[in-house]
Amino acid sequence: MKNTKKAREVAAMKFEALAPLLSMEQDPAKAKALREKIAQDCGLSERTIRRYLAKYREEGFEGLMPQGRSASLHDSAIPAHVLEQAILLRREVPSRSIAQIIHILEWEGIIQAGSIKRSTLQEKLADMGYSTRHMKIYADSSAAARRFQKLQRNKLWHSDIKYSLYLPIGPDGKKQQVYLVTFIDDATRLVLHGQFYETLDKSIVEDCFRRSIQKHGIPSAVYFDNGKQYRTNNMIRTCAKLGIKLLYARPYSPEATGKVERFNRTVDSFLAEAKLEKPQTLSAINQLFEVWLEGCYQHKPHSALGENTSPYMAYQKDHTPLRFASADQIRDAFLHVEERKVDKTGCISFKGKKYEAGLEYIGCKVEVIYDPSNIETLTVEYKNRPPKTIKELVITSKTGPRPMMPEHQQIIPAENSRYLRGAEKVAKKRIEASIPAVSYGRKRGGA
Repeated sequence: MKNTKKAREVAAMKFEALAPLLSMEQDPAKAKALREKIAQDCGLSERTIRRYLAKYREEGFEGLMPQGRSASLHDSAIPAHVLEQAILLRREVPSRSIAQIIHILEWEGIIQAGSIKRSTLQEKLADMGYSTRHMKIYADSSAAARRFQKLQRNKLWHSDIKYSLYLPIGPDGKKQQVYLVTFIDDATRLVLHGQFYETLDKSIVEDCFRRSIQKHGIPSAVYFDNGKQYRTNNMIRTCAKLGIKLLYARPYSPEATGKVERFNRTVDSFLAEAKLEKPQTLSAINQLFEVWLEGCYQHKPHSALGENTSPYMAYQKDHTPLRFASADQIRDAFLHVEERKVDKTGCISFKGKKYEAGLEYIGCKVEVIYDPSNIETLTVEYKNRPPKTIKELVITSKTGPRPMMPEHQQIIPAENSRYLRGAEKVAKKRIEASIPAVSYGRKRGGA
């Protein structure tokens, strides 16, 4: 069960709940209070939260994956009328815990005792937007965020996407908009990496994030808005693999990401100058951006850092140790996971190509794990079978011999039809049961 899609989703939910506890800055008292709050919000015991945290610190993301039957806790469905009543109970008193809601449903006879697990109902309410956290946001939507600044480098990174110029890079030289992605260090305002891209999808954020980590190490936490390019399962998986605390800004609160928004306004001065250079390619505008970044931002005094202190100086003067990962660790953290069905020839279709998965997977839905930057080889996982590396199918001018099916899938010879033998036994029993038990012979002493 460990390698299935459902197990990964469960692990991602657990990691998202544990994320606030991963900061190294909390003292034991604050950590205990935070564990109690998370336990209440998630409908779990504090002991369970501590167990999840210990498993994550010991085994990483894989430690959060459920084992055996435990993954089925989220599989049971909740009838619509029950879920409707649970939402109504939460809306009546937003502070009601999951346990209290279940008790009321049981006492009123809406559900049988023990028929719904707290974790299942918590997941459903969260999906519908009625978790305790959601209710607090709805009740306090007007609260303004106060300014903050981390004291050490790589404690917190911000990122954003800025819509930019139109360049003649489309088909037939048609003008197409490009997008700037940047990652900025909270404490020093250093731009860790910035780059223009021609597409607007999750891959541009992942690429910029990866380059930032390769240059400056692994941050303690990242802080994003709620854009679809940031709130993805791949981002959750990456942060979990590298031990990064993943934080999202409250919906409709642009002030929460003010630092990167302020930098984007500074970028407007660059775009005004770049227009005069009339860049014709993506490479050209990226080269101009690097020149501007080094000459006009990174080494220029920043008002938030003190007198005559630039982002580069602030970052270099900070002696907080940097945490780097090996190339293999980074590669593993940024792998993608998708699901494919294996056809009758033992192959899968992926990114417009055919890959030979193997006849043993015929008819199965397998998980394909791959590096977006290199799909020459893929890794296939299915249930508890060991991972298998596969390559693109090579099609030749002649057909090769038909491959043999695995031994456990081959048809075995039979001496007779067990189906017909079984049907015969059933028929005999039916005939025996239909023999009348009463004799219609002449009764003794009858007239």
